[in-house]
Amino acid sequence: MTDIRKVGLTALTMFGSLGGYAAAQEITIWSLTSGSQEVTAAWDRIVADFQAANPGITVTLERRSTDEHKAALRVASQSDQGPDIYFMWAGLGLGGEFVNSGLSLPLDGYYTQYGWDDRLVGTAEGFTRSYPPNRHGVPYTFRGEAVYYNKAMFEQVGITELPDTYDELKAAAQKLADAGIPAFTFGGTVNWHIMRLMDVILETECGAEKRDALMGMQLDWSTEPCATEAFVEFHGWTTNYFLKPFMGIDQAQAFNLFIADRAAMMLEGDWLVNQLDEAGRAGDMGVFPFPTGTGRLYGFGENFYISTQSDAPDAAAAFLDYFVSDAVQQSVSGLFGSISINSNVTYTDVRPLDQAWMDIFAEYSETFVNGDQAFPLDVTTEYFRVINEVASDVLPPEQAGAALQAFIASRN
Repeated sequence: MTDIRKVGLTALTMFGSLGGYAAAQEITIWSLTSGSQEVTAAWDRIVADFQAANPGITVTLERRSTDEHKAALRVASQSDQGPDIYFMWAGLGLGGEFVNSGLSLPLDGYYTQYGWDDRLVGTAEGFTRSYPPNRHGVPYTFRGEAVYYNKAMFEQVGITELPDTYDELKAAAQKLADAGIPAFTFGGTVNWHIMRLMDVILETECGAEKRDALMGMQLDWSTEPCATEAFVEFHGWTTNYFLKPFMGIDQAQAFNLFIADRAAMMLEGDWLVNQLDEAGRAGDMGVFPFPTGTGRLYGFGENFYISTQSDAPDAAAAFLDYFVSDAVQQSVSGLFGSISINSNVTYTDVRPLDQAWMDIFAEYSETFVNGDQAFPLDVTTEYFRVINEVASDVLPPEQAGAALQAFIASRN
């Protein structure tokens, strides 16, 4: 892997002319705190190298946890104080919230000016077209989500072949349960974590077309049988195959329990490779797609958006152009994700888990996104509530679809 500190001369050559601004400019970036020290260090180097190449621009990077970041942006969208660039997921439910609130600057002109489409991977840049008639956001990552498993635990209970169907996955979970091993660990205090399991079960039970129609609020959750069956299946997993208690812990704690060999599997994204590597456990784990049977990979896009509140949108766009450049993306290959958003990046010395992810990405040509990216914000909040109440045995799963549909109907 190329050390990003070695691309400074290239950066100076390519971007040195940006330092000619008449007055010093400052850009602030709001992003997420990373669970990986390597990712944090890489970001610090990117900022330092950009500033060295562009002495007229000062970059301040502010990091927050996921929920704190969302809250800060919602406050910013209702005020005149906010970042120049902000991280947010793609899709209608998260990125779309801030596009619709007017916080995101349309980037059509910058896409033309910098020719970003010529270097961006189609599956990543496609998410920037989710908000017609304009382009919003520049890709940060394209993420896949799949099942990480503990090889020793699978071997211990005699699971010799990876589950290729949903029934095989349930059979594997039962083998683990019979041996006293919880199949999955999840953190329930962050609503989006256990949502992932509901998302993939909905895809499994309903198929791609009906799942998309339900998420698009074009089918009735209260009368569509597959929606009810999905909630019933989901409740079966939370009852029989989860490491407990789970509603009082978060995703980070669930990860620590996973690497402490307290559960056999996690439903996580390709970003987990770095965390497993830093924990010294990457070699003990494997990964396989959740077997929905639809031929679609569970995943999502992450973007950086330029704020309409920015006093320096050109400088912000220059930073994003630097970030998606061949040199920078090559230098961080494997850090931000198993595949780069830059189509010109080449891969060498690939770690086994990264190779497994590359094989997964190569296998799939279609994706389906997380529920909190498919739904508008208010429906996402209700989706979270319903899922949490089913998982906590408060709401019978047979009534969950009706509860969600009642909320959807009340919006009209």
